[in-house]
Order: sequence, then structure tokens, then C-alpha cells
Amino acid sequence: MPPSHELRVLFITSEVFPLCKTGGLGDVSAALPTALRSQQTDVRLLLPGYPKVLSGVKYKSKVAEFNTLPQFPPATLLSARLSLSKSENIPVFVIDCPGLYHREGGPYMDTLGRDWPDNALRFGLLSKIGAILSSDASPLAWRPQIAHCNDWQSGLTPAYLHFHPGKKAATLMTIHNLAFQGIFPSGSVTQLGLPLESFDINGVEYYANMSFLKGGLYYADHITTVSPNYAKEIQTESLGFGLQGLLAARHRHLTGIINGIDTREWDPATDPHLVKTTPAKISDKAANKSALQQQMGLAIEADIPLFGVVSRLNHQKGTDLLIQIASQLVKIPAQLVVLGSDHADLEHQLSTLTQSYPDAIAVRIGFNEALSHLIEAGADCFLMPSVSNHAV
Repeated sequence: MPPSHELRVLFITSEVFPLCKTGGLGDVSAALPTALRSQQTDVRLLLPGYPKVLSGVKYKSKVAEFNTLPQFPPATLLSARLSLSKSENIPVFVIDCPGLYHREGGPYMDTLGRDWPDNALRFGLLSKIGAILSSDASPLAWRPQIAHCNDWQSGLTPAYLHFHPGKKAATLMTIHNLAFQGIFPSGSVTQLGLPLESFDINGVEYYANMSFLKGGLYYADHITTVSPNYAKEIQTESLGFGLQGLLAARHRHLTGIINGIDTREWDPATDPHLVKTTPAKISDKAANKSALQQQMGLAIEADIPLFGVVSRLNHQKGTDLLIQIASQLVKIPAQLVVLGSDHADLEHQLSTLTQSYPDAIAVRIGFNEALSHLIEAGADCFLMPSVSNHAV
């Protein structure tokens, strides 16, 4: 048991690298708790028990059962360890609920790319157990002082805690991507065990539906996001995704903090995903560029500039802008490598470009951790288009 004077934080997240990752949230969920633990903060993760999570964590042991939550199927809480290296192990709590999490596909969608129809229940359970563990109703001796919620999937934790009559942790809501808000029919309020009074404009109500993220933003004690500039931008109509009024009203409780870099996973001197590792020599980049060109089926040309993109493929990220200029890039001449997924129409448009320019444009739909590292190392230029001047 860590010393009692350490700050205790429950970090509630729907994904964590390397067990489960669809984007930046997975990276942050591994890197930030690791960094905080190095600063003598007792951080523990709470995760859904997807198959890859259950098989990837170590030293699992049952610490609690949740069999009497009337809105949810029975679940078991496991204590475990997430090994990030030989010397780094992060304590995690895993919610083992076969009826909600034991299935093929991704954390949010099935194998055909369709949202799981019971996502409200799946992440309602994550939020609910996060709230229980952050209050005097917890069956555990360890009690956090702060419940750190991340994106819509844990957005109801502050709402559950708001209506809890006993002692509870302070709540922090971090926005990684404001475009995804966890919007469900109004009946989900009672289905998830929230009081009817929460279904209000000053609550979880969002244009006659309920929103997990709006609940988190309204009820959390404080809100953070990925930069000071973005914190200002999301208070405007153009980038607020319908939540700009609430965010503007809570501006005194909204802080932008620039994302840091995980120097352990992205160290070019030790990165196992690279063909050539080097501490600081730009001349060694050529080997990685050549390997990237070969892997993606591009012409192996050392002197042609190679542009790289690793991103969600949607309008918010400026993918349509990238498509518009792709043919002009080729005429420079230049090459383009894109890794990502999201919007089916934009994925199709990018894939069509590869047919027109097979030696110059390569697209990989989906996510591949090793390829993302090789693109970062091998590309001459990195493109980050966005509808704002700061990508979410």
C-alpha cells in the first residue's frame, strides 16, 4: 500500500495501449498515469474487460462483485497489473462482465464497423463502477481522491457521483475528442439508473436525447482538454459541436493542457518498430524511408519528398482537405502515405487515389501500431490537416 500522503487517482478509460487502442486516448491512458506515478501519485486504471484486456494484464485476482446493480448484468472486479516494460507496472482494475465485453470486434464497434447497439449499457457500467469506487460505497479499502474521466465513455461517472449522498472523490473530465459524445435515446436515463431530474438542459439532456459527454462536462468539478488554444476554440459555435454554450458557461473550470510525448514508446534510439534506430542522426532516416516505401508499395526514391499522415479520417481532421490536394502533391513530385480509419466515404476516396497513383500514394485503412512508428520515422514531412488550427 502506497504512503497515505500520496494523491490517489482513479483513471477511468475505455482503452489503453498496448492492450486496446483506437487513437490518442489509448496512448494517453498509458503514458499519463505512468508519468504521474513517477511523480509520486498513486494512479490506478479502471478498464472494461475486453478479451484483449483480460488476456493482456497480469496477476489477476477478484476483489469485488457487482451482482445487485439493478440496471446492469452481473460483473466481477479484478485487480491486475499492466506491464509497460520490465520496470514499469501500472495497477489496474478490470470490469469482467462477459455479457457486455466478451465479444469479437473493437471496443465500440463490431467486426463490420457498426456501433454496438448496447454501448449505452456497456459504458454506463464503466461509469457506474467508476463512481462506486470513487465514493464511500466502494467495497475496496483503496479510495481515490480524484476520479479522472476520459471522453464520453466515462462521462456519466461525474453524474452518478453528483447524485450520491455520501462522501465522494472530486471529478476531472478530460476531452480528447469533442466530436464523439455518446448520444443515446432519452430512455437510457432510467435504463442506466440516473434520476429523472438529470434529464434536463442543466444535466445530461442534449436535444431531446441524453449525452454521456454532456453529463461529464456539466457535473464534473473541472474540465481539461488538449491545449489552451483548443480550450478557447471549443467555446465557439464552429468547433463546439453543440456544447459551446455549456463550455463557455464553465470556462472558469476549463483548462487546456498541451499533450506531452511518451519518450519511452517514441524514442528513436530504441524503437523496435524501426529498421534503423538512432539517437540523433538524421542521416539514418533514409533506411526507414526506404523501408516505408517498400512496405507500402511505393517507388523507392530517396530524393522524392514523402508526406505521412496518421489520423482519424474525418472532416474534423481535415481529411477532405487532404484529398483535395493529393493530386497536386503527386505533381511536385511527392509521395503520400496515409494510415487511419473512421469515415467510410473518405476512406473510399483515399483508396481510389491509390488506384490513380499506385507509385505515389499508399493508404492503409485501420490502425497498425508498428506502421504508425515507421511512418513517423520514415516520412520527410508530417501532414496534420484540421478544421481548426489545433487538431483534437
